[in-house]
Amino acid sequence: MSQDPPTGPLAGLLVADLSTVLAGPLCTMLLGDLGAEVIKVEPPDGDPTRSWGPPWVGSDSDGTRTAAYFLAVNRNKRSIRLDLRQEDGRRVLNRLLERADVLVENLRPAARTRLRLDDASLRALNERLVHLAVSGFGADGPEADRPGYDFAVQAVAGLMSVTGFPDAAGGHPTKVGVAISDVATGLFGAVGVLAALLARRGGPGNAAGGDEHAGERGTGAGQRVDVSILESTLAILVNQAQNAFVTGDAPGRLGNAHPNIVPYETFPTADGEIVVAVGSERQWHRLCEALALGALAEDPRFATNGARVEHREALRALLGDRFADRSSAAWLRALDAAEIPAAPINDIPAAFASAQAMARQMRVAIEHPRLGVVDQIGLPIGLAGSPASIRSAPPLLGQDTDDILEELGFAPSVVRRLREHGVV
Repeated sequence: MSQDPPTGPLAGLLVADLSTVLAGPLCTMLLGDLGAEVIKVEPPDGDPTRSWGPPWVGSDSDGTRTAAYFLAVNRNKRSIRLDLRQEDGRRVLNRLLERADVLVENLRPAARTRLRLDDASLRALNERLVHLAVSGFGADGPEADRPGYDFAVQAVAGLMSVTGFPDAAGGHPTKVGVAISDVATGLFGAVGVLAALLARRGGPGNAAGGDEHAGERGTGAGQRVDVSILESTLAILVNQAQNAFVTGDAPGRLGNAHPNIVPYETFPTADGEIVVAVGSERQWHRLCEALALGALAEDPRFATNGARVEHREALRALLGDRFADRSSAAWLRALDAAEIPAAPINDIPAAFASAQAMARQMRVAIEHPRLGVVDQIGLPIGLAGSPASIRSAPPLLGQDTDDILEELGFAPSVVRRLREHGVV
């Protein structure tokens, strides 16, 4: 449904994106990067993150002012402004859903029912539709109707309980510096959509195109995919959750230290701080040699990782004294020569300006027709045969409304009426 058909492994798939804020839009941006055509259906006031600034791009005078937050997860999409409170708005949405391969939404259950986005209604519209329903706490259970926000879910799911420095060090439970629960939900959602598309085996195209590829391994039918912020956050607790299952104890906060590996943390140097991550016994012996502390490798307190975990405080003190003798740059050179994983602690501009990030094109510039040049995070997935791509900048609110309505078959007279009634 675009003038320049996208390329990539999902080219030919049409995604209707009713989601807002972060988890859903991140999912649909990833699908767009992989080649899907994404139509972002926005309420009259737009996705709320358009106003989550500063910082801003554009200006109030010409109506282009957009928050950087919105720009982060909405490239490779076109925007239609649609009032779904009106019956005509729902008719437009239904026309889109009849043609779509995927629907992504993060509506509350009552809104989903009001818009007739339940399983039966969607199946009647388009039996091949894959429906990703993003929620805060899941499709059922005692808290299914509860709204979900990343910060609150980080707290209730236990993530904050293992993030931050211990009480004894003046610390307290801390949220992660990015909305990691939302991010994880968006990624799990994308995996779920791809799995449902694979199960469908219907191939790209609209619902009217049939399903010639459906066969022994495919149903030809879509299905609902449920992901929640709570379940996604519980899932990314990985080893910390397993530690709790095994011991019956709640893991504590260790600051920058690792619960299962030592040494694996930050160390102050003569002029700053560096990360040292020793992940094997061979690396441990090489670290001792690089630090000219060979006796530590023979000390029974530190002979194995298990012993080092048991005596982590004593080892940290010994290593800390040694790292304090030289600058960060000097230690990083020595550790790199010894093939010990170690790193400087960059801020975000420095991280994207690093030689490796630049070589991998992880900061890219794209031209917006009204906002000028907009920088974007690059593509983290490399596909040799069918590469992902960044084809268009995040859209202004309703930027593509007329084009999308025309492509959906609405006559100019109908479009004028929709505008007159504030539907679009």
